Amino acid sequence: MTGPSFDLVAGWAAQGVPLKVAFKGIDRYFERYYAKGPRRRPVKIDFCEADVLDVFDQWRRATGVTAVRDGLKSVPYRSSGVDTIAEESVAEESVGDGLQAVPERAAKRSLRAHLERVVTRMTSARASGATGEPFDPLIDRVSRELETARSDPRGLRGEARRAAIERLTALDGELLEQARGMLDEGARAAMVREADEELSPFRAGMPPDAFTRARHAAVDRLVRERFNLPTISFT
Repeated sequence: MTGPSFDLVAGWAAQGVPLKVAFKGIDRYFERYYAKGPRRRPVKIDFCEADVLDVFDQWRRATGVTAVRDGLKSVPYRSSGVDTIAEESVAEESVGDGLQAVPERAAKRSLRAHLERVVTRMTSARASGATGEPFDPLIDRVSRELETARSDPRGLRGEARRAAIERLTALDGELLEQARGMLDEGARAAMVREADEELSPFRAGMPPDAFTRARHAAVDRLVRERFNLPTISFT
């Protein structure tokens, strides 16, 4: 691969995009591309850019890493017909002290739609055998939250909404704790190594406590991937 496409991918590496994050963005584009039916034309890597950068943005928010590598001034997000985030200036950003706030547009998502996606993902993980019976009570509790959200056509508001979000945060913690308990020492150690590798481009500029939190968040993300688990919490 040479020319503009090579420069594009080299730019991802310069920004510190982890390889698995890039693969996930590419896979997401291909899933959407082939969902429209059989295709014969090869897909240029350039077409995957918006998805790759969108997944990278999600990874940065999840881990608390807000600085891009080598002092790059901004991370462009070009439209590809998917729900991507508009260009976000990071000229003055540094490594965050914790998980970053979700952009305002994302925060306005429907709580009911979020719960529907969560229930679908958890049920799918259960049906595929990725999770076992210990997760059934959690699925039931999230389903009850969905029924509560559906009970009012206007959706939950005010204190009822805040209370529901707090319950979802607690459920998300239980979900991760249960999933971690299903891992043996070898699997846990492998995830820590992978998290360290993902964070290595940013580690030099991170205070020790920020790196510890970022590593913990990165491992949690890998645990979710391992068991195909959704994020239950809603921001």
